[in-house]
Amino acid sequence: MRRVVITGLGAITPIGNNVKVYWQNLLKGISGAEKITRFDPSKFKTQFACEVKNYDPLVYFDKKEARKLDRFSQYGLIAAEEAIKDAKLEFSKLDTNRIGVIFSSGIGGFETFEDEIVQYTQNNFRPRFNPFFITKIIPNGLSGAIAIKNGLRGINYTPVTACASSTQSIIHAFNYIKLGKVDIVITGGSEAPITEASIGGFTAMKAMSTNNENYSIASKPFDKNRDGFVIGEGSGALVIESLDSAIRRNATIYAEITGGGESSDAYHITGTHPEGLGAYLAMEGALKEANILPEKIDYINAHATSTGIGDLSEIKAIEKLFEHNPEKPQINATKSMTGHLLGATGAIEAIATTLSVKTNMIPPTINTIDIDENISKDFNLSLHKKSIKQIEYALSNSFGFGGHCATIVFKKYNN
Repeated sequence: MRRVVITGLGAITPIGNNVKVYWQNLLKGISGAEKITRFDPSKFKTQFACEVKNYDPLVYFDKKEARKLDRFSQYGLIAAEEAIKDAKLEFSKLDTNRIGVIFSSGIGGFETFEDEIVQYTQNNFRPRFNPFFITKIIPNGLSGAIAIKNGLRGINYTPVTACASSTQSIIHAFNYIKLGKVDIVITGGSEAPITEASIGGFTAMKAMSTNNENYSIASKPFDKNRDGFVIGEGSGALVIESLDSAIRRNATIYAEITGGGESSDAYHITGTHPEGLGAYLAMEGALKEANILPEKIDYINAHATSTGIGDLSEIKAIEKLFEHNPEKPQINATKSMTGHLLGATGAIEAIATTLSVKTNMIPPTINTIDIDENISKDFNLSLHKKSIKQIEYALSNSFGFGGHCATIVFKKYNN
């Protein structure tokens, strides 16, 4: 089994349109929540979101190309390009038959789908659809676009498991490399769900915060007054490869991936298991594959969406996993700043976790003032300011509608 390392990072997020700014703002505790600008939100119960700021597609794409791409694909291509440049990949010098793309989206081209259906109804139901309609909406269109742009002929597909999607993409990429089926994979996830239908649908489920008066502090994981998640958009991309490949290329190595766990709550289509059964199994499986005991974990980037049941079930799972460890790992919730990017959330959190392992700095959990009384005081939730801590191993958790659970183990790279 080959060792697998991370050599490139790329991101476009609600708090930074590249990895450097994203990381700086995470450490500063900047909130990405603002009133929705994409459309008039006044008729909705939730009127705010974590949008990507100052985005002009024509900065990144020519007009013709931009018209062929839904916003989620644009974000993904931007993040992937940054990660490829960061990894200093020169495809002309590599065997592109052994370079793959595994890239996720939870809902794909939702904006395109909505716009086309609206146009269809306004045209008295005459079929005047955009010829790129189908290719813009399919979730796997992005992974295909990344491969086509760079001539990559290895494994190429798109796991779609709601909010666990991009974490599972990274785990699958890790597995393909570990087993020797490919050498390098461009992996991650992208999402652009801030549309009228999406906001309407999630508010109808009563899943999102409606704290319109104080939206900058609405995402408050673990707080007893939390009232739902704040939706976000953007993309995260990672270049991961075999250690042998990275050494041959003299690549900079951010961290090592040593384990991935996947499971199912098998409980409810939207609600997490109240005791965190699937979350526990995913973390336990990741640790087993990494061949380490729970006490080795120094830090957990929690899924922690700021929902009532979800936050508590994850904490219960962590409590069970670390019940014999008096030194509990430090926990943070970066969604307090970025909001919840659905299928892209695992990727941007994997980047944050990777950089924490690399730098020994843990971003804060912001907005949390009154910790839920059901959460033990034994847990260090990294409130309000960044922490400095020596990190050897870290976990990143993602859980999605349908009961999908996924966990990755990151390790500080040592020769």
